[in-house]
Amino acid sequence: MDYLAWVAVASILSSGICIGIGAIGPALGEGRALAQALSALAQQPDEANTITRTLFVGLAMVESTAIYCFVVSMILIFANPFWQFFLARAGEGG
Repeated sequence: MDYLAWVAVASILSSGICIGIGAIGPALGEGRALAQALSALAQQPDEANTITRTLFVGLAMVESTAIYCFVVSMILIFANPFWQFFLARAGEGG
């Protein structure tokens, strides 16, 4: 395999790791936040509006982390900044 193929393999593997970690972290955080919010609602039902509003804002912030990881993965696969460097080097003969 030439080094262009290694760049492709490294890009795909690193994007897979990025999206894997970027998906599991926010999923665990959202599950924990939801469990805490339900516990808080059970203890203080009068504060349901405040707890729900705070929960949705917090979930949106946690979910944005997963979206950032997804964007980084798409950049690594489709718009890899290293491609131009290695393509130019391949044109030179290595």
